[in-house]
Amino acid sequence: MTRTIDFYFDFISPFSYLAQLKLPGIARAAGSTVEYWPIDIPEAKIAAGNYGPSNREVLPKIKVMKADLERWAERYGVPLTFPASFACADWNCAVLFAREHGKAEAFVTDAYRRIWGQGIDPGDRNELAACAKAAGLDAEALIAFVESPTGQNEYRKARSQAIQRGVYGAPLMFVDDQVFWGNDRLDFLAEYLNKSK
Repeated sequence: MTRTIDFYFDFISPFSYLAQLKLPGIARAAGSTVEYWPIDIPEAKIAAGNYGPSNREVLPKIKVMKADLERWAERYGVPLTFPASFACADWNCAVLFAREHGKAEAFVTDAYRRIWGQGIDPGDRNELAACAKAAGLDAEALIAFVESPTGQNEYRKARSQAIQRGVYGAPLMFVDDQVFWGNDRLDFLAEYLNKSK
């Protein structure tokens, strides 16, 4: 029986970028699949009762966080460049279009490469269109979906379902009744998948 890893993420999250680099391989090695679920981190935090400032607003924390991110990127052998903006809501919404067309992994992987690998501006519609094309999607249809009431309603529904499930941050992965939070929990996720086959 194929098992599912529900992967909750937000493109504003650099730790989700790092997790996505490894998660598909972990899933394949365990005979599992990944389901991609976009969230809005600030919204999920508030829904969980976390009213504190974002990491970017806590200067001592962001300094250490950046150092940790650089260490992880070096360990994984990948570039890490903070994006020109954090205007990621449309990219999150676009994941639902990619899911409907069987291209979620390709879209999410390329989106993270662009946003956190190259540091592009997610607010640039041309970048979103280029990512759609690279993932094998119809760029015009994807943009139309993101701009439509239908697309926005689907994204709102996905966020609401994530909150109801108890999602409070990203990256967060569910397998069976187990929850794994953070890029640094991927080893625990892999161990769980392999020992409970």
